[in-house]
Amino acid sequence: MPPKNKIRKLAASPGKMKLYFLKHLPMAFLAGLKIEEIDAGKAVVSVPYKYLTKNPFRSVYFAALSMAAELSSGILALAAIHDFSQPVSMLVLEMKAGFQKKARTKIVFKCEEGDKISGAIAKSIETGEGQTVEIFTSGTDESGETVAEFSFTWTFKPKS
Repeated sequence: MPPKNKIRKLAASPGKMKLYFLKHLPMAFLAGLKIEEIDAGKAVVSVPYKYLTKNPFRSVYFAALSMAAELSSGILALAAIHDFSQPVSMLVLEMKAGFQKKARTKIVFKCEEGDKISGAIAKSIETGEGQTVEIFTSGTDESGETVAEFSFTWTFKPKS
């Protein structure tokens, strides 16, 4: 495993991460998203069931679920970019989602495709061309049941 980079260090500090969210991702701050765990291969992000994240049907609003799902793959991508010396841009190209049941508790999204992300970034740097990669993340409730599954297509391109 590579040494902790700037992003992984930041994510490991809940207080500093809240300040980062406040400055760069204010909706994540307001929704109460939390990075529970991160390393080079995996990220775990939670979204609480609370007043600001619920819908009129007494479940977590799909947009709040989408934010947490995207962050679980996006924080892996951001950290992986910091493992390389060349700057690389990243962007979500496509998102697919499936919802299995109502989200009525804290939901935890786990993305375990950090190696896939790092490979796409390395290839983009090597070839000088943009690369796309489809990344999967799954959200479970407090009883361990799958609530939602997301697939994000990320693009990575070296900056000139």
